[in-house]
Amino acid sequence: MLSRADPDSNSYCRALVVLDLESGALRIVDRGGDYMFDAFPMYGRVLRNGFTAVVTPRWSPDGSSIAYLRRDSDREGGKVQVWTVQANGEGAHSVTQSTVDVEAVSWSDDGRRLLYSARSSTEAAERALMREGRSGWLYDEKIVPTIGPTPIVPVQQLETLSIAADGTGSRRANEGEVKQFETHIAVDNALRAVRSDGRRASAGHIDNNTYAPRQITIEAAESSSTDQPGVKCSDASCRGAFIGIWWQPDGKSVLFLRREGWNKETAALYRWSGEAGAVPVSVLKTRDTLLGCVPAGVNLLCTRENAVTPRRVALIDTTNGQISDLFDPNPEFAGIRLGKVERLHWRNNLGLEAWGDLVLPPGYRKGTRLPMVVVQYHSQGFLRGGTGDEYPVHAMAAAGIAVLSLERPGPVTSLHPEVRTMDDALKVLSKDWAERRSIQSSIETGVKAAVDLGVADPRRLGITGLSDGASSARFALINSNLFKVAAISTCCVDERALTYNGLAVERTFEAMGYPPPAREDPEFWKPYSFALNAQRLGQPLLMQLADDEYLGALNTFAVLKSAGRPVEMFVYPGEHHNKWQPAHRGAVYTRNLDWFAFWLQDREDPDPAKRAQYERWEALRDRPRPRP
Repeated sequence: MLSRADPDSNSYCRALVVLDLESGALRIVDRGGDYMFDAFPMYGRVLRNGFTAVVTPRWSPDGSSIAYLRRDSDREGGKVQVWTVQANGEGAHSVTQSTVDVEAVSWSDDGRRLLYSARSSTEAAERALMREGRSGWLYDEKIVPTIGPTPIVPVQQLETLSIAADGTGSRRANEGEVKQFETHIAVDNALRAVRSDGRRASAGHIDNNTYAPRQITIEAAESSSTDQPGVKCSDASCRGAFIGIWWQPDGKSVLFLRREGWNKETAALYRWSGEAGAVPVSVLKTRDTLLGCVPAGVNLLCTRENAVTPRRVALIDTTNGQISDLFDPNPEFAGIRLGKVERLHWRNNLGLEAWGDLVLPPGYRKGTRLPMVVVQYHSQGFLRGGTGDEYPVHAMAAAGIAVLSLERPGPVTSLHPEVRTMDDALKVLSKDWAERRSIQSSIETGVKAAVDLGVADPRRLGITGLSDGASSARFALINSNLFKVAAISTCCVDERALTYNGLAVERTFEAMGYPPPAREDPEFWKPYSFALNAQRLGQPLLMQLADDEYLGALNTFAVLKSAGRPVEMFVYPGEHHNKWQPAHRGAVYTRNLDWFAFWLQDREDPDPAKRAQYERWEALRDRPRPRP
């Protein structure tokens, strides 16, 4: 499934494409459909975070048709539906008329029916909430003020449904169909593979501890009556962080893809015979990011990308580890001149490994000191705009600003083997701001490395971030004098903001050790609250926030503005934690580029349409600021 953003129309062009692996020929078999949101359960609700849903097309058993999910805002109530199309591109049409979003689809084993999952009771639950509203909604965990006053429907049970391939005879799936559906959908779990005879290969957590490393194990089929124990791979390569596992077609060995090396910067592919004591054979090691891998005969079909190359479809020869690119959806990008990207490695003050990609302007002359902006908090794959994609790395470098794209160190919980539950982890992370201090140490060490190389000008440093990256940026501004300017995409967790996120969030943070609203605790909040540090903070701050999150920033904005600090805030309508609308993403990119050019390079875009922007920023610049 290809998707191309169009900022002018604020929409996406989407197409379902079939790629012939032998000839390399491409065929578009369906065009159209609107953006589909990924939805995830959190605090007992299904929420949107702005991420796009991953659409996994399903071939019919005879290979003649493809089933997939598609949403059209102008039909079927704008809900996600099951669609099918013939492999030759004829007859694309919706099969279902669901009144709620369909979440997954597969074919029945005989290819006559389509099996799909949906939370069918959601509609009735929404109607019940509307009836409740006639006498007033009780303010409880169903209401999230940042999103709005209307209660959010609690998570409803997923139901498996069945419909004939021609769209008739929709009903609940029978027991056999449910089992088929679960088996087919389980294929999407990249850490579990089932052989034709039911024998299972998986990468499960050691001792069922979700904070322990995973280990490769082969077990008998679930239906097997044998009491033969599973075979655990004891080699070091079989323990760690895994991306995927697959049986080879002959069923005699398994392939597994893992992350290893310095702070897991390397993707490594191995083959294991499945025999006790056997050492896996190394097939491939690469710093490229490999995603979405699926078997293609004895080989693997994946997407791959790296710091300077956007995502493309590639085939991995599992006999020799060679990678061949099959399809590049962005061929024009090769004509863009990029600067050099250098990988830097370091440890923080706890000894945790970290790394970052130092991105230089095209034609950079060694020894020239440049302003530098830190972008967070993952640096794997193509360097677009950091986590959340709001700070355009290569565009910033092209404008003469060096960029340090950070890969955060592992969590401090990795130093605490006693951690076994989420509650354990949250308490360790939040105690004396342990995680924030660990990341701050990593940021400072990485910046020092760039300064020591003669690249970064220590007097002209900026920092950015979304989500955890924004938290790290705020902590850095409060607890160091390293950065002269900042831009963040989310804000804030402080002594007032938790209330605006609702009771569910409030209680979660209390369980982590944060003080409840009834207890004023400025000493606790002092290392983390902009508002409590407003009198000494003078760094210019730009906040570009989603409309379902900006309430959490009001206390910070009001206090900073009242204190005369250089702060500006923008609110984007119809947005979520990760901004998804093309027009907004373009505006965010442009404003962030302008912001750092203004404060770090003393440069303004002469576009007359931006004159008001620069008049505001010049006024901010002319305000007296506290000395560090």
